[in-house]
Amino acid sequence: MTNSIDSTYLLSNYQNQTKSSGSSSLGKDDFLKILMTQLQNQDPLNPMQDQDFISQMATFSSLEQMTNLNSSMDNFVKSAEQNQFMQASSMIGKTVTYLDDQDNQMTAVVKSVLFKDGSTNFQLNDDNQTSVTSGQITKIE
Repeated sequence: MTNSIDSTYLLSNYQNQTKSSGSSSLGKDDFLKILMTQLQNQDPLNPMQDQDFISQMATFSSLEQMTNLNSSMDNFVKSAEQNQFMQASSMIGKTVTYLDDQDNQMTAVVKSVLFKDGSTNFQLNDDNQTSVTSGQITKIE
């Protein structure tokens, strides 16, 4: 009795298909499917060596740890951005001196704080409704 390979895993089924969504990299579920298919279809007279199996399991474990670390880092970055925004809100009502686009020193009161695309901007209560970044502010009163 010979083991046949499940036809859903044959390369010919995937050659003419294009992936419309998702990632082009293999995830931990894909890796586990490949490993299980490999184990199911190995030659019984020449089974996978222990060190090969251990190596693949270590790779799987590393992949899972990297996925978890990436998720934790995403949460940490979001938390840091929220913290930065909350700290910047304490600037509302304060008088700031800032450098405009021509490097002139200007003074205005912070009216509101905006957080957009990962950066904090301060909306000023002046005639031009100027918005400045924290890097432009040189003095806080």
